[in-house]
Amino acid sequence: MSLSPASVADAAVASAGAPAAAAGMALAVASLLALLGYVWVGLLRPTAAPGEVVVRRPLRSVPPMALAWTAQFAALYIDISGYGLSTPGARFGFAPALSMTAWLVLTVYLIESRFLPLHSVRRVLAWLAAAAVLLAWSFPGESRPTAASPWAPLHWVLGLASYGLFGVAVLHAALMNRAEARLRQKIASPGSLPLLQLERLTFQFVAAGVGVLSLAIFLGWWFTPTWRWDHKNLLAVMGWLVLAGLLVGRRAYGWRGRRATRWLYAGAALLLLSYAGSRFVLEVILQRGAAGAVA
Repeated sequence: MSLSPASVADAAVASAGAPAAAAGMALAVASLLALLGYVWVGLLRPTAAPGEVVVRRPLRSVPPMALAWTAQFAALYIDISGYGLSTPGARFGFAPALSMTAWLVLTVYLIESRFLPLHSVRRVLAWLAAAAVLLAWSFPGESRPTAASPWAPLHWVLGLASYGLFGVAVLHAALMNRAEARLRQKIASPGSLPLLQLERLTFQFVAAGVGVLSLAIFLGWWFTPTWRWDHKNLLAVMGWLVLAGLLVGRRAYGWRGRRATRWLYAGAALLLLSYAGSRFVLEVILQRGAAGAVA
C-alpha cells in the first residue's frame, strides 16, 4: 500500500467529502418529503358541501401535514447547523430564513387551528411552505464559521422569531381584511372567526414581534464593534419604526381596519427586504461570499 503524500492527500479529501455527500443526501431526502407532504395537502379539496360549516380540521390532511412539517424542520436543521461542512459553524442565507419563517408561521397555525376555525387558509399555507422548502433546497445558504460575538446566535434567533411573529400577524391581517370585505358586502361567513377577535389576535402578534425585534436590533447594535447604516440595518430600523408606529397609532388614535393593515404590510415588507432581500442580492445577483459576515 502506497503512503505517498499524494495518496494521503487524496484520502483526506475523500474522507472530508463523505460527510458533505451524506449531508447533501439527507437534505435532499428531507426537502423532498416536505415538498411531497405540502403538495399533497395543497391538492386536497374541501369535503364539505357548499354552505356547510367546517368546524373540524380535515383528518385527511393530518398525516401529510405532519410529515411535511417534520421533514421541513429536519431539512432546516441539516442546512442551518452546517452538518457536513469541513469547518464547524452555521450555514445561513436568505432562502433558509424564508423557509424558517414559513415553518414558524405554519407551527403557530397548527396550534391555533386546534382551537380556532382557521382551516380556510390551510391549503394556501401548504403551497407557500412548499415554495419556501424548494427555495431553501435550491439555495442552502453559505457557511459562517465565525461569529463576531457570543451574542450573535441569540441575535439571529431573535431576528428569525420576529420574522415568524410578523408573518403570523400578516396572516391574521389578511383574514381580517377578507372578513371585513365580506361584512361590507353582507356575505355570510359561517364558521369563521369574528372580526374583532381577528383584530385582537393581529395586534397581539404585532406587539410580540415588535418586542422581539427590539431585542434583536439592540443586540446587533451592542455586539457590533462599528455600527454601520448599511441596507440591512437601515431597512430593519425603518421596519421597526413603522411597526412601532402602528402600535402607537392603535393605542393613541384607535387605528383599525385597512389603515392598520397597510402599516403592518409596509413594516413587514421592510423587514423582509432588510435581511432576506439584501442577502438575495448578495448571494444570487452579486454572488458575493459571506465570509466573516455577522448576519
